[in-house]
Amino acid sequence: CEDCGKSLTGECKLHGPLIRAKDRVIPSRARLTLPHYLTLRVLELRAGNQQILGVFAKKVIQKRTQFGPYVGQLSTKLTRYDESRLVLQVLKDGGKYFLDTPNEDCGNWMMFVRLARNQEEQTLVAYQHCGEVYFTTVKPIEPHTELKVWYAADYAKFMEASAVFIKEESDVCPLPPVAKEPIDPWICSSCRSTFATFALLESHQCIHKDRV
Repeated sequence: CEDCGKSLTGECKLHGPLIRAKDRVIPSRARLTLPHYLTLRVLELRAGNQQILGVFAKKVIQKRTQFGPYVGQLSTKLTRYDESRLVLQVLKDGGKYFLDTPNEDCGNWMMFVRLARNQEEQTLVAYQHCGEVYFTTVKPIEPHTELKVWYAADYAKFMEASAVFIKEESDVCPLPPVAKEPIDPWICSSCRSTFATFALLESHQCIHKDRV
């Protein structure tokens, strides 16, 4: 204690505790890479103070605007699964790898973009180019609109997923009309979650195996 000149193992009983100054909180790498005309919003707060985030436009974003590449770590299995985000894989050196983002310090802002549940809310397509994954707008995005993504046609085949067809014409990824057959969902035997393809189910089950 600098007031009484004593060396103590705990707080000074005479002068009390020190005033603790906290370091400034530094945003993660992923948050720092967010373009200035985009913003993150908390959509939901789950148990354990877990935030569900979405990416929203702050101004009009033109059609055919490309974002990327997606920053993640190549992995033979998925270590982080979120049902609201796309599962991404790339072809590198003849091998198929997951593009994994285990935490915000290993990725960029694209990890926060949620998947589109239908063609009406889809604003982005994800596709692979030269071993990297990019997102491109398929229509103008108005301010306060959330950016949502789904696989482009060829990338959907690569990921063994169904394609979402955009109603309006797109120069980025013209999708011919294809008759789609109803597909029974794949169900996880451990937690009963459903998945559109076996590949997504298999990736999800890796997490259960790791926990066991």
